[in-house]
Parts: sequence; structure tokens; C-alpha cells
Amino acid sequence: MKLYRFLTGDDTSAFCHKVSAALAKGWELYGEPSYAFDASNGVMRCGQAVTKEVPGEYAPDLKLGEQ
Repeated sequence: MKLYRFLTGDDTSAFCHKVSAALAKGWELYGEPSYAFDASNGVMRCGQAVTKEVPGEYAPDLKLGEQ
């Protein structure tokens, strides 16, 4: 099955590390990154979709970050 996650965070190195950690665990980039201004918090926010093929069947209680 193919899993999908959308990673988000403030525009800091912590967000880059979050994406890098997912890539190190076998997740693959999916589409272009997004970048938007969060007016309520006054910061730029980033987003990146990632996907991963894993064995088994999907269940709503699946912990995606642990895959």
C-alpha cells in the first residue's frame, strides 16, 4: 500500500531536518514544496508531501511517522 504524509513547519532548519528524517526512513518526495505566510503567527510556513510503499493494509490508527 502507498502511504501519504504532509509535513509542515515554520521556515527553519527544523523543517528541513523533518523532511530529511522522513527521506532517511524511505519516504519519497511527492510534488512541489509549499510556502505560505501564516498571518496569525507572523511567520512563513513550509509544507512537503511525502509517500512511501509499505506492506499490509491501511488502517486509520496507523502511525504514519513510525513507518
